[in-house]
Amino acid sequence: MKSSLVCLANLVGLTTAFTPLNQVHHTHHHHQQHSANNGAFIKRSSTTNLEMAVNGGTVKAAAIATTTAVVAGTAVVKLFFDRPSRTYSNATENENTVAEEYDAWTDDGILEYYWGEHIHLGYYSKEEMQRGYKKKGFIQAKYDFIDEMMKFGGIQQNSDKPLKGLDVGCGFGGTTRYLAKNLGSQSHMTGITLSPKQVERGTELAKEQGVAERTEFRVMDALNMEFEDNSFDIVWACESGEHMPDKKKYIDEMMRVLKPGGTYVMACWSQRDDSQVPFSKKDKRDLRYLYEEWTHPHFISVDQFKNLIDNTGVMNEVTTANWVDETIASWRHSIWVGVYDPLGWVFKPKTYVKTFRDAYCLERMHRAFKRGLMEYGMWTATKKALPVEEKEEQKVEQKSGVGF
Repeated sequence: MKSSLVCLANLVGLTTAFTPLNQVHHTHHHHQQHSANNGAFIKRSSTTNLEMAVNGGTVKAAAIATTTAVVAGTAVVKLFFDRPSRTYSNATENENTVAEEYDAWTDDGILEYYWGEHIHLGYYSKEEMQRGYKKKGFIQAKYDFIDEMMKFGGIQQNSDKPLKGLDVGCGFGGTTRYLAKNLGSQSHMTGITLSPKQVERGTELAKEQGVAERTEFRVMDALNMEFEDNSFDIVWACESGEHMPDKKKYIDEMMRVLKPGGTYVMACWSQRDDSQVPFSKKDKRDLRYLYEEWTHPHFISVDQFKNLIDNTGVMNEVTTANWVDETIASWRHSIWVGVYDPLGWVFKPKTYVKTFRDAYCLERMHRAFKRGLMEYGMWTATKKALPVEEKEEQKVEQKSGVGF
């Protein structure tokens, strides 16, 4: 009813306002003409006021309608993005959503375009954060992260020893190749991943960079590694534990293949310890989204991972840290590089929905780390030396050709 009246009044106002004065009938009497003119003026003034009032109301109504549409549209979009689309599944031997997702990321090329060879967060010093994180190269931050992680684990560059290293969850193999180049000319690195596409790409890049002879990439389940016990001097795990459904087996396997005296170093997104302050409904809802959008079975806390390492009984004292301050800029930095340089995705319309979902998840990750729901866990320890009796047994086995 109200809208009909507004439309009607607007129509009347517009029609009358534009009626020419020369259409007013004149008489031979000046008084009648004067009265007629006054009447026309009063009529026109009244109509103009009505027009202004109605038009003002129309503009206001249009503004309200537009705002309502924008809010409603935003709510619908948010509802769509808040529903996780890539829930973890490992139902059968031939079905694993982690492998499928990383194969897809490798094929579309977007992740490699923006993140380079390293599918992990970057490292930003206090000084760099004060200057503004966007002034630092996004990919350089990832190389800095590797250097800092090596320092954290006490791993020396350019060693004279023939070191063997294992990169658990190697992605495209960026860190695998970087460590092979920096550990020393006699070093050798093996990278394992569930993604055949990543193994293919990692091998290609190793040949291009001249480290094919000192690197190897294999499709392998980190929970059931095919390596012998005590095979590696260094076991390196950067942001792979998030995807592991059995965290205990993940830790046990890495400790098993590490040589006595060898170094273990790990970085992993972790949820805060809820033993003292239980998770709220919002916490649980946010965690569920973070689990299910990027195919994570679940996260655990920094202390829970430490306990799993301690419980193996084969490791020396474990050092832990929370690098949330050093890494949190990565989330939004990742979004900004896509904004500043859209060429990596703009000509791939089939990936638009996935790209925007990833950007939305990056922001959700940033907020979760910012408010302390998530932490960036770091762990390092060395493996205890074997008892003398076991050392002698191993020497005999090696001489007889038994063992590794």
